[in-house]
Amino acid sequence: MNKVKSVLLLKLMLLLPMVITSDYSVHMKLKQQAVTSNVTTSVEKSTNGKTFGIIYPMTYPTYEMITMDATESAGKHNITLMVNAPDEANTEQQIRIMENMIKQNVDGIAISPVDATALTPVINKAQAAGIPVITFESDAPSSNRTAYVGADNYRTGRQFAMTTTRLLNNQGMILVENGLEEMHGLQQRLNGFVDYIRNETAIEILEVHYNQGNEDQAMTDMENMIDAHPHFNAIIGLDFVSVSASTLIWKAKGLKRHLIALGDSPTSENGLLNGQLSAVISQNEGVWGAKMIETLLLASEGLSVEELIDTGITELNQQVISPSKRDENESDGEYLSIFNFK
Repeated sequence: MNKVKSVLLLKLMLLLPMVITSDYSVHMKLKQQAVTSNVTTSVEKSTNGKTFGIIYPMTYPTYEMITMDATESAGKHNITLMVNAPDEANTEQQIRIMENMIKQNVDGIAISPVDATALTPVINKAQAAGIPVITFESDAPSSNRTAYVGADNYRTGRQFAMTTTRLLNNQGMILVENGLEEMHGLQQRLNGFVDYIRNETAIEILEVHYNQGNEDQAMTDMENMIDAHPHFNAIIGLDFVSVSASTLIWKAKGLKRHLIALGDSPTSENGLLNGQLSAVISQNEGVWGAKMIETLLLASEGLSVEELIDTGITELNQQVISPSKRDENESDGEYLSIFNFK
């Protein structure tokens, strides 16, 4: 399935007017080298269209999925995309990337800010220059940004807690792994989770760690917590990076405890179907790309947009599976159930 998605992504990049100026991982750099000449030609042919920038906090497979969705939507409107991200989460690099997009006078920018406070001045600078800016995944509420696309992160944290409470029958000891400590959305998510667990349950939170967007650090954090608390009942991963790290640990150690992760992706779906994950809390990331393009297009035309575009929260687990997934995994005898929360 991943190979098929890679081929489709390459075809989209060849056919659609898209500029990629990112410091992506090695395999993404190889794709960029393969399409460099075609991209230049496409940009020259699309001078009547608009150019939007997308800035991620770091490079990660989930963001590649969002880029695919944004690319498909952009192609329908003759929009050129400039997609960029630091190799690792870095506020200063995000600021430099955004400053460069402002100098290039793009028609709109979507950014998931690593540090909302630090990014607020440059977001306001873009807005003052007539470039609409929207945030996604994590908001910068004190800035002059035009809109936020994504789910309510505090409610997402509460949903993690409610799912955890149900799976543990309202008792037990848990370990928590989170991403960037300075990221507004991730702090909201943790706050929602902790508030519910402490006020509504008998569950004990043993430790909380931040991996700062680094998968190796996430694995180290979780292995250390497991060693320190061998009788834990569940690990909760509140960020995208934790899901791949935790499933690798579950495979290596053969753990039978509960593991709850964030984000609907091939990694999380495989984790559910293979029994490593007990549940996945998704913010419906698959629609972010299209929502971002649609919102920027309206804003760049001077039209009003909703300030909060809520993509909702979905819980995935192993009870009922779609026909296509059942065909792919019928030997597993496991099922996927979907619950939507508004």
